[in-house]
Amino acid sequence: MSSHVSTRRNSLRALSVGAAVVSVAGLSMAGANAAPRTPAQLTSSIASHESHALHGSRGHNTTTEASNWSGYAATGGSGAYKSVSSSWVQPAVSCTSQNTYSSFWVGIDGYSQSDSGLEQTGTEADCINGRATYGAWWEVLPAAESAYSVTVRPGDHLKATVTNDGNGQYTMTLADSTEGWTKTTHHAGSQGVNGSSAEVIAEATQVNGQIAALSNFGTVNFSGATANGSTLPGSSDEIVMENFNTGSVKAQPSALSAGAFSDTWRNYN
Repeated sequence: MSSHVSTRRNSLRALSVGAAVVSVAGLSMAGANAAPRTPAQLTSSIASHESHALHGSRGHNTTTEASNWSGYAATGGSGAYKSVSSSWVQPAVSCTSQNTYSSFWVGIDGYSQSDSGLEQTGTEADCINGRATYGAWWEVLPAAESAYSVTVRPGDHLKATVTNDGNGQYTMTLADSTEGWTKTTHHAGSQGVNGSSAEVIAEATQVNGQIAALSNFGTVNFSGATANGSTLPGSSDEIVMENFNTGSVKAQPSALSAGAFSDTWRNYN
């Protein structure tokens, strides 16, 4: 074979290899720069079937056991609490074929058996038809929750605040600093509210009047929890979510320290 033919073939091989490297590098860059896939989001249709009232609570030593709440509630006399606030990181859910639901929120009222009202705002993490679904909402009982048309992703940093403005009016503010949105709702409070409690809660959502199976959210971390602008008291009631029929713990908070605690999923039901 002549030397100039051999040299030409070697040059062509080098060009081919170089083109392949550039192509692979380009694909890698495209993948790195691609926007993260948006998970399924809460819709108004789904939200209209959901609610967050406390069900089946009972005291046990220094802990309250509840069918659908887990977290902490600061308690006092009528009118004791005018505001509540907390931050958290939106957890990711692990889904199976089972439909499951979970919510994370702050609220005023609703903890005492004599107080049927509740003003609240927060997020949720559900598994619907095997698909993880996330969203944000506000609620004033006895109405169902109302969905915000926003994007919520696992890992987002949220902050929620509920404030009694006086004259029966409340302001509910939810901000996602990761996605860059803030939603504020002004609304009349529930009838007969007395402001005797302020809560920071992980919940098994009520769907169509029944407590749903609790989504496996792993652990959600709450921080900066306050009531009336001061750190949530260490004397706040600890609430453990439990199935009263089986005794199974569904979710449980860690110790409350300087307005921070984690809440960990244990069982679906």
